[in-house]
Amino acid sequence: MTDSGTPRCVHEMVAEQCARTPDRVAVSFRGHTLTYGELDRSAEAMARRLRATGVGGGAVVAVVLGRTPELIVTLTGILKAGGAYLYLDPAEPSEQRARIVSDARARFAVVGSQFHDQAPDVAHVLPYDVTEPEVNEPVTAPETHPDTPAYVCYTSGSTGEPKGVVVPHRAVWRLINAPTWIDVRDDDVFLQLTRVGFDVSTFEIWMPLVRGCRLALAPTGHADLAEIVATLRDEGVSVLWLTTGLFHKIVTHHLDGLNGIRHLLAGGDVLSPAHVQRVMAAYPGLVFTNGYGPTENTTFSTCWTTRTSGSAARVPIGVPIDGSTAVVLDERLRPVADGDVGELWVGGNGVATGYLNRPGATAERFVADPDPAAPPGSRMYRTGDLARRSEDGTLDYLGRSDRQVKIRGYRVELSTVEMELLRQPGVEQAAVVTRTNGAGDTRLIAYVAVGEMDPAEWTSFGTALREKLLGTVPAHLVPWAVIVVSDIPLNPNGKVDRSALPTEKIPRNVWNDYVEPSGPVEDRLAAIWSDALDVEPIGVQDNFFDLGGHSLLAAELLSALQQEFDVNLPARILYLRPTIAALAEELHPRREPPETPPGKESADAATQ
Repeated sequence: MTDSGTPRCVHEMVAEQCARTPDRVAVSFRGHTLTYGELDRSAEAMARRLRATGVGGGAVVAVVLGRTPELIVTLTGILKAGGAYLYLDPAEPSEQRARIVSDARARFAVVGSQFHDQAPDVAHVLPYDVTEPEVNEPVTAPETHPDTPAYVCYTSGSTGEPKGVVVPHRAVWRLINAPTWIDVRDDDVFLQLTRVGFDVSTFEIWMPLVRGCRLALAPTGHADLAEIVATLRDEGVSVLWLTTGLFHKIVTHHLDGLNGIRHLLAGGDVLSPAHVQRVMAAYPGLVFTNGYGPTENTTFSTCWTTRTSGSAARVPIGVPIDGSTAVVLDERLRPVADGDVGELWVGGNGVATGYLNRPGATAERFVADPDPAAPPGSRMYRTGDLARRSEDGTLDYLGRSDRQVKIRGYRVELSTVEMELLRQPGVEQAAVVTRTNGAGDTRLIAYVAVGEMDPAEWTSFGTALREKLLGTVPAHLVPWAVIVVSDIPLNPNGKVDRSALPTEKIPRNVWNDYVEPSGPVEDRLAAIWSDALDVEPIGVQDNFFDLGGHSLLAAELLSALQQEFDVNLPARILYLRPTIAALAEELHPRREPPETPPGKESADAATQ
């Protein structure tokens, strides 16, 4: 871990920059600008109001504002007053905002003029549009120090239960003070694109403001790709961060929109090497960074910065950034050998204070750093991510440990399957999930987006893609079905929203032509097979085992058939008659239990 100096408070660093360049533009938004001098004076006025209300000592201040210069003034003012900001997105459901405010036990809030009806239920609500005369004497918050909370960011992690991550000034200082993984220039323009409730906004906002750059604000709300590209052009953005999902989409659909970007950063999930290679080939002078890090370690823990994409099968996440450490450990918290997979633990000055009002959860995930060389009191955070280290120290991110599943006894990383799909021609985006059927069988289901392809070709493309994988990767990595969709959905933070993927039955994925059922017996058989296999539609010539059936499902289906048709069928019937057409022929004459030689049925069952 590289020592970057003595930690400082973020607002002090911003104030010094404001004093150095008071006439330089600090913030721009849709033709409106705010100079560094104006930012400092307005933030001082906001801080004065907050102090008068009782803010100080890291008190949580909820913020309900759109992405405007007033938002940046408010965040800076809260820090100056000694508070910690908690951003509440006006676009989120009111119940979710209320739950977060309650969990945070916030007593203060700043609300924009158009969001008065969305003000949280707290003791003190300050409307932003109330102004105060400027006072030359700066606001002082003597109790504020580098370990004072600067902001609270709520993250549900893998549990779905919101937890407030408390991030101190020290952690933000370590990110923005003197980074060696990015070369920031005075004339750079940073874009603030992510939700302020997402931890990457820490980098987007405070990095340019402590370095004297211009902070350009993207339109409020969830902007579409064309709107983002237009903002990049109109604002002259030179440094841009994109989540993995958004990066893949823009490279695929708007590669020309990245013209003018000097340093492109991406991360948040496993990156597609093909997309990185494509953007680097289009812009040879571009600097690219794959940034990895959980909210609990303040935006970035490791970074891989390069000017050449290379030809590696995966995009590494690099090495720990200044002021950070990263180790790969086994289940007993012992370092694993280079090349072996383990869980990634991160440490250093970026580690958050913990989870707000949750000492139990904090103790579980934040532990004392066992490294004898670590400063006294140092802690590490358990990321829950899988990684491996190469001999040169570079880390490779393999995805979430909770996205590691067992398929027919094999341990499978879902991100590995997604990377295989993204390598295939015609696939622009990919997401893999698991489904468990009634027999307890876990299956991989892949969703791929294919851009402008004619929807009439989707089914055949998905089937062909699966067949191709069957010939190139181990069978346990082949999805049970490949479903083509128009787009892979992203959540408000710009990450792939797997929970929003379609959950209806899987389209049939066999090569033979579809033959529609005919008559009541075939119709009923098709419905029973569809429920058992979770496939729709099913043709009368489709093979039960080609559709994904196996011995456990065969036994389950056999029981359903015997009850539905009031017949006694041999245990091997689905092996002998694996299509609906053949099975229907078998069922027609069977209205009475068949005459089976003694011991024959048990012998059939034994040979199944």
